[in-house]
Amino acid sequence: MRLVTFDAQGTMRLGAEQHGEIVDLSLAHRRRLLSRQPAAAEAQAERELPSDMLRFLEGWPETLTRAREALAFAEEVRRTGGPGGEGLALPASAVRLAAPILNPRKLICLGLNYRDHAEEAKFEIPTRPVLFSKFATAIIGPGEPILLPSVSREVDYEAELAVVIGRRGRHIPPEQARDHVAGYTILNDVSARDYQLKMPGGQWLAGKSFDTFAPMGPALVTADELPDPRQGLDIRCTVSGDLLQSSNTRQLIFPVPEILAYCSHIFTLEPGDVIATGTPHGVGMARTPPRFLRDGDLVTVEIAGIGALRNPVQEAPR
Repeated sequence: MRLVTFDAQGTMRLGAEQHGEIVDLSLAHRRRLLSRQPAAAEAQAERELPSDMLRFLEGWPETLTRAREALAFAEEVRRTGGPGGEGLALPASAVRLAAPILNPRKLICLGLNYRDHAEEAKFEIPTRPVLFSKFATAIIGPGEPILLPSVSREVDYEAELAVVIGRRGRHIPPEQARDHVAGYTILNDVSARDYQLKMPGGQWLAGKSFDTFAPMGPALVTADELPDPRQGLDIRCTVSGDLLQSSNTRQLIFPVPEILAYCSHIFTLEPGDVIATGTPHGVGMARTPPRFLRDGDLVTVEIAGIGALRNPVQEAPR
C-alpha cells in the first residue's frame, strides 16, 4: 500500500493511492462502518483508523488491516457505483501531498553507510553505524522549497532511503527487525557543509537541521509491497536535470536489520520514528568543482518502488 498525508482544504488527512487517485482512508472506513453499524460509526471510525499518520502508526499493524478494508470498500463503491462514494477519492493531480509523517518522535540519520560514498569521501569503512539526528522542524513535503539560509554558501543534497518504524522495540534482534518496519519513503538529507564540517568541533546537528533541510515523500510504501532493500533498489538524484547521484542499496554497508538492531541497542524505537539510511556517492561537496545548491535549482530524488521526490530551491527570505 502507498500511504500518503494530503491536504484536504487546510486539514491534513491520511490517504492511499489507488487508480491514480487519493482515497481518504479515514472517511472510507467511516462510510464502511456506516453501512454496517450506523450508530457507532463516527467515534469508532476515528479511533480505529486515525486520520493522522503518527496515530495510525501507533496502532500498527491493526490499523493497516483496517486501511486495507477501507481501500477495498472504496474500490467496491467505485466498481458498483453504490452509495457512500462521494468525496472518497480525489484525482492525485488535484491533491497537495505533504511529507508522509510530519511529526516523527525521532528523525535519525546514518553517515557513511554507502561504500561508494565512504570511498569518495576518503574515509575508512565504518565498523559500526555512524548516527546523528535532524530536528523534525526541518521536514517539508513534495514540491515545497528547500530554502538556502543566508549564513551558508555550501548547501548540499543527499538522496536517502528512509525507514519508518511501525512497532515499538528495544534490543531488537536483526532477524526480527522487519517486524518493526511499517514501510519506506525517500528523504533528502540536505546539509550545510560549512556548518557541518568547518565550524569548531564540527556541527552536524546545526548543519543538518536548518528549516526545510529534510524533504520527505512522496509516499510511505508499506514493507510488504517493497522488496528487502538488501536485494537492491536503484537510487538517483538529479539537480536541474543533471544526474549527480546514481547507485543501488546493495551498496549499503549496514543493511536495515542491522541498523534497527544497533539503534535499538541504544534507544527505544517507537512508532513513527524515521531512520534515513545514508547517501551514495556523488554528493556536491565531493565533486570537482563542488556542486552546491543554487537558487532556482530543482532537486529530484528517485528510489525504485517508492517514486520521485521533487523540491525547488530558493533563497530564504531575509
